[in-house]
Amino acid sequence: MLKFVITAFIILHMAFGYSVFAAESKTASGVTPAEALSALQEIIPDVKVLEVNATPVQGLFEVAVETEGQKGIIYLDSSRKYLISGSIVDISAKQNLTQQRFSEINKVNVAAIPLDDALIMGEKNAPKRIIVFTDPDCPYCAKLHQEIKKILEQRKDIAFYIKLYPLPMHKDAYGKSKAIVCEKSLALLDDAFARKPVQPGTCETSAIDDNLKLAEKLGIRGTPAIILPNGIVIPGFKDAPSLIDAIDKAS
Repeated sequence: MLKFVITAFIILHMAFGYSVFAAESKTASGVTPAEALSALQEIIPDVKVLEVNATPVQGLFEVAVETEGQKGIIYLDSSRKYLISGSIVDISAKQNLTQQRFSEINKVNVAAIPLDDALIMGEKNAPKRIIVFTDPDCPYCAKLHQEIKKILEQRKDIAFYIKLYPLPMHKDAYGKSKAIVCEKSLALLDDAFARKPVQPGTCETSAIDDNLKLAEKLGIRGTPAIILPNGIVIPGFKDAPSLIDAIDKAS
């Protein structure tokens, strides 16, 4: 049951996005990682406790956990009798502290992401590089694509590196993705987003399969997925002003 709670909690945060602010690091003085692990293993034998931190709520401790390759945040009270799955929100600051920490523990290594197959939108030498995993049959990817164009009209210091990541639910997306990568064509991507016919690619390339494996390794399970320069992953659609704000704060 608890494994379901943790998994549902992770999915919830993936669905609603992450904040890009770094959470303040605090030292837990009431629950040690070993104590948290002992409490949680009674319900989830394969759980890993990554770290334990104090929260602004007296007697409540944040526990960063990993199970089945997914990382999440849950809370334990000082007695270790009660577990809470949900968000702590700082009302005065209007910040979701749980989302902040969730995004921090799920950072990816941007330098380890190959970009040879990526389509570049913007200036290649722009100092701020944003990586976007996109699916040519994803409606929200199409919306984000238009917002990216708006950003590039305003900002020459930002470039977007588009990696094709066809979701299994879109039966034609793999062939379209292969065609786009084979031709290295933003025009074909525009056509796909405009619902124009795109014939499946025929070139020899492992780029799409490599992207599928990479996305799984990075914990990306949906599109669009936006990776900021500091490794923070933003799942889902962002409008141009919100995305610019996130990029500037992450750079």
